[in-house]
Amino acid sequence: MTTFDDRESAYENKFAHDEEMNFRVQARANKMLALWAAGLMDKPTDQLDAYVREVIASDFEEAGHDDVIRKVAGDLGETSDFETVSAKRAAFVSEAKVQMMDET
Repeated sequence: MTTFDDRESAYENKFAHDEEMNFRVQARANKMLALWAAGLMDKPTDQLDAYVREVIASDFEEAGHDDVIRKVAGDLGETSDFETVSAKRAAFVSEAKVQMMDET
């Protein structure tokens, strides 16, 4: 392999790693958001896993994360609005990044 090939391979590996880490951060933030919302809705403990899966699955409906925010805001109804849920999710993304960095 040439130096160019080595550099290309290194960049590809870094890109793949960064994308995987971003996916994991987003999934963790969605889980944290779901657990926060479930607490506000007084969901029973036996329904938490199902609700977390619902919220995480909603992230695959469209590009971006507005689909998750809309779902959670809709589930919360009068308790919260889109902007509040969006801000909470942003805080959870930051927290998830810190957690992921601590784990590596």
